[in-house]
Amino acid sequence: MESQFRLGNGLRMLRNTITVALLISPLPTSGGDHIRDLQRLAVENGQSPVAHWGWQPDNYTLWGTHTNRLVPVYTFGTKGAGAGIDLSDYSGDQSLFRSQSKVIRLYGRVPHNTVNAQAEYLDQTNIFELQNAALDAGKKHIVLIVFDGMDWETTRAASIHNLGKVTYETGRGTGTHFQDYDASGTSQFGYAVTSPHNDGTTADVNTQTVTNPRGVLAGGYDAARGGPNPWTPGSDSEYLVSQPKQSPGRHAYTDSASAAVSMVAGIKTYNNAINVDVAGQKLTTIAHLAQDRGYSVGIVSSVPFSHATPATAYAHNVHRNDLQDLTRDLLGLKSISHPHEPLPGLDVVIGGGHGVESNVDKAQGENFEPGTAYIADSDLQRVDVANGGQYVVAQRTAGVSGAARLREAALQAASSSKRLLGFYGLGTAKGHLPYQTADGDFNPTVGRQKTAETYTAADLEENPTLADMTRAALTVVENDKEGFWLMIEAGDVDWANHDNNLDNSIGAVNSGDAAVKVITDWVEKNSSWQESVLIVTADHGHFLVIDQPDRLAE
Repeated sequence: MESQFRLGNGLRMLRNTITVALLISPLPTSGGDHIRDLQRLAVENGQSPVAHWGWQPDNYTLWGTHTNRLVPVYTFGTKGAGAGIDLSDYSGDQSLFRSQSKVIRLYGRVPHNTVNAQAEYLDQTNIFELQNAALDAGKKHIVLIVFDGMDWETTRAASIHNLGKVTYETGRGTGTHFQDYDASGTSQFGYAVTSPHNDGTTADVNTQTVTNPRGVLAGGYDAARGGPNPWTPGSDSEYLVSQPKQSPGRHAYTDSASAAVSMVAGIKTYNNAINVDVAGQKLTTIAHLAQDRGYSVGIVSSVPFSHATPATAYAHNVHRNDLQDLTRDLLGLKSISHPHEPLPGLDVVIGGGHGVESNVDKAQGENFEPGTAYIADSDLQRVDVANGGQYVVAQRTAGVSGAARLREAALQAASSSKRLLGFYGLGTAKGHLPYQTADGDFNPTVGRQKTAETYTAADLEENPTLADMTRAALTVVENDKEGFWLMIEAGDVDWANHDNNLDNSIGAVNSGDAAVKVITDWVEKNSSWQESVLIVTADHGHFLVIDQPDRLAE
């Protein structure tokens, strides 16, 4: 017994010595890639003095999914642009959360501690209202860029790395193009509530019905517990992840589907819903409204194009996992939700999913077609102009430059008044594009799963970047005299944050930032901020906490 006590006491002393050493000693390096070293060591040691994910500083990978954090909102072409377009119409003393009646209209009830007389934040549904006001005002170019999973702390990590120093503790910040660019003085900054109507609603994809419309856990936002802004912690960090379960005041955190519905259709709905309300009734999105007015409409994503965020731009379904049916809606084909009269379809659909195969997928319902998971093989053939369809199809091809092929297809679609379908990605990595890491290379290290993706030269050559995809989309829609609406998703930020992988996360923010610059450069060359509106935001946050910002900059 005494020897066991001495051994246990000795192990505890050793563990404490290692912990203190980690806190006071420099991080060892391997070739000057500081963020990669930090990430690798954090996973190997289970903790890091620099950062952690979750509410326990000594556990680097405690939490690997979403939170109820407020998310940043950057707008361009909005300041002084008129009623409903200016971001100040929704924030500060105009926050809907200061009004009980408005909160009731939002949630159908008064969620616990959600009415807040001091609220400065807006809600994600205001993103839809802003776009709709821009459409009503005749703005010709409306672009929504969603950095999936990028909360304020994620953005700040990228800023510190990019600048090599800590430059801000609060507010908009600097260090990325979307933070620094002022759009001729028309840019604004705010932050938004993301909580859904509810979590726990179940649905039947075969009948397209909802079985328990109120779900299990209701949404809402308690600023005292969650924080009044993204940089000020609240009193209860576990509240951000709907804990503790015995608390009557906890609120549901959103998934990407519900959050995107808020931004494109203007209502709160349940997690997993794709443009249906809590009862399963179909909703009209900003893309539908723009298309009805003659605008070209499209989506671009670094992850599969029928994933929740890009699919929600246009499709209808009671559940986000009915992937092939979601793609059918995007491409104007008959689907489970539109079995008789299909939607008109988008003019541009570019994203990942290539190479992902599945023989059985019960989540996709009885009409699932074995083969390519995100688009039925028969549908891919049907929409191709080579077979009489409406889409010039560019997909990953062995030995062919992805960027060059996509550019060629975009020019062909534009010159022939056809649509464009771009289909790329890594089948070995669930269909997303290769991760750019913090140093700008494509060499990920280990994350939460203690594995790291590896890419061949072909993986990099045969896939375009998100910026390449964005340029291709503009090539197709830019000559529409009525105008265009686009959604662009930097989806790999979310996937990196799910993996608690800071190296991939910073790289994903920067690759998404390059796509933002493609849009702003296009506006400056071809239009103006008097006729264009750009919104850059996130659908939800994760739980990165930066403990020692200065050391992140080393």
